[in-house]
Amino acid sequence: MALEKVYKGENIYEVVELLGKYGEDAKIIAGGTDIIIDLRNERIAPKVLVDVSSIEELKSIEDKGEYIEIGAGVSFTQIVESPLFVGNLYGLNKSCHLVGSPQIRNKGTLGGNIANGSPAADSIPPLICLNASLIFKSIKGTREISIEDYYKDEDASVKVDEILVNIRFNKLDKRQALSFSKLGLRKALAISRLSIATLLELDEGEKISTIKVASGSLGKYPMRELELEQFLMGKKLDHTTIDEGIVVLQKAMEKRLAKRSTFPYKRIAVDSMFREALKEAMELLNGVRQ
Repeated sequence: MALEKVYKGENIYEVVELLGKYGEDAKIIAGGTDIIIDLRNERIAPKVLVDVSSIEELKSIEDKGEYIEIGAGVSFTQIVESPLFVGNLYGLNKSCHLVGSPQIRNKGTLGGNIANGSPAADSIPPLICLNASLIFKSIKGTREISIEDYYKDEDASVKVDEILVNIRFNKLDKRQALSFSKLGLRKALAISRLSIATLLELDEGEKISTIKVASGSLGKYPMRELELEQFLMGKKLDHTTIDEGIVVLQKAMEKRLAKRSTFPYKRIAVDSMFREALKEAMELLNGVRQ
């Protein structure tokens, strides 16, 4: 099937109308870092491309008071350069800074990273820890779903007539910190082979009062590590707790990955990655509290 037409979307309403008209024959292009490769390799063959790269309302990062809203067309570079993603939200900044090369970060978008659905997408584990919501629009109206459900529920994935317009999450309390750790194949240009994000809060007795751990490339899709979270809750974050927590994580991984050739490598690698993520979270908490 040959590409017949490319539309330059002027606004979200126009894009929604085009998607409603062409349905599965249409594909959205924003940064183009993934879809251009798919087109060249003939993995997809749409009749119509809808270019959304010029729609300003998709390119904003807004502080809405209690929450932050990121347009789906925001580039990784925009996130890295935004003053909103420093301090206790540094984990999202770091995950975007580690995406590919500078050229990829300049062109690639957060919405594209989500829509592509890769289990190795760098920005997803931090967004899962933040319990981010995804807002889609179509001719039928607006749909909102948590990013965690978007990945684990096949029925929740983006529909052929929908466009992802915003990613939204509540701000963290000053006693909470978001961290990120990644192990790739090759520095700067690596597609993530393993990533871990943590959201950590300690009570006045230095015990864990909030913990969220999300991983990338440790399953079919990015996910919360619930068994590890349950183990860590209420404990002091000392060497023994961390050592025992890593064993819990490795056992959970084994249930999902035991038959895969990458499991022995990932089982060893996750040890240092989780320690790094926790260390970074503690450093951020200390910096935020000072």
